[in-house]
Amino acid sequence: MLVKGRAFSAEGITRILLIQLGDIGDVVLTTPTMRALRENCPHSEIFVFVREHTRELVEDCPWVDGVISVNKGNRNLREEIAYQRDFLAELRRKRFELTIDLRAGTRGAIVSYLSGAKVRIGRYSDDGALWRNRLFTHLIRPENELEQYSSLHSLNILAPLELDVKDTSPALVVTPEKEKSALEILRREKVPPDKPILALHPFSRWSYKEWLTKNYIRLINHIGSRYPVSIVVTGAPQERDRVSEIVSESSVDAYNFAGKTSLGELPAVLKKSSLLIGIDSAAVHIAAAVGIPTITIFGPSSPVS
Repeated sequence: MLVKGRAFSAEGITRILLIQLGDIGDVVLTTPTMRALRENCPHSEIFVFVREHTRELVEDCPWVDGVISVNKGNRNLREEIAYQRDFLAELRRKRFELTIDLRAGTRGAIVSYLSGAKVRIGRYSDDGALWRNRLFTHLIRPENELEQYSSLHSLNILAPLELDVKDTSPALVVTPEKEKSALEILRREKVPPDKPILALHPFSRWSYKEWLTKNYIRLINHIGSRYPVSIVVTGAPQERDRVSEIVSESSVDAYNFAGKTSLGELPAVLKKSSLLIGIDSAAVHIAAAVGIPTITIFGPSSPVS
């Protein structure tokens, strides 16, 4: 529901900034919003603003013209002031006419306001940061989001533009270069080229979502003893030891891919797989976005979302 401002046409807007300062999964789930903007604003320059560690996911996105990223870094006060000054100066030089902040945090709202854009769309916040709402010209308070798939949450914020949205499914493009990289990684790790690949993603940054390690070992043994597949276990570099425990305790061959791919390479590796089994995590969204079937193990999360 639009609670501030009126609906308007995006026709004639030449430069748009889409702000998504969430994590990896949030960026993947924003790709339908990027697609919708591109399809409805074919002549606009569209930039997306993300956190540095998610940048690789959108660098090859065909629906945006550029990526802006920010990192926390390890800077002292003087360095931080200089970094923020240079960042904001570069942002204003791009002369955005429209900004769309997809989250309810304060950083995106401040960036939207300081960008100099005359039209600023944001998500209404009722958590006490009421000053934040004043930074936008248009505010959306979506209804019934708990009953929606997460990719629709970002699309909801486009409501003032009244766009024709044809496809709400997340999608990541795997370039020929990334596909070549994936094949090289699979060769380097000695994954047999003549077997289907089953990817397993057991861990999350949120430990309360995780399944017991012993259950993954049992699952690998069950699948590996019954089906002629190569089981690849993916994860972040800091999860390598935990994945190693799963692989070493399994009675069938499995491959430890934790930390073996960059974030930009992971979609390409998953696209070579026939199936991904994983917990509620970014990897599941990535797998779905490159078009492979997924089986997701949910912990204490909303069954609707």
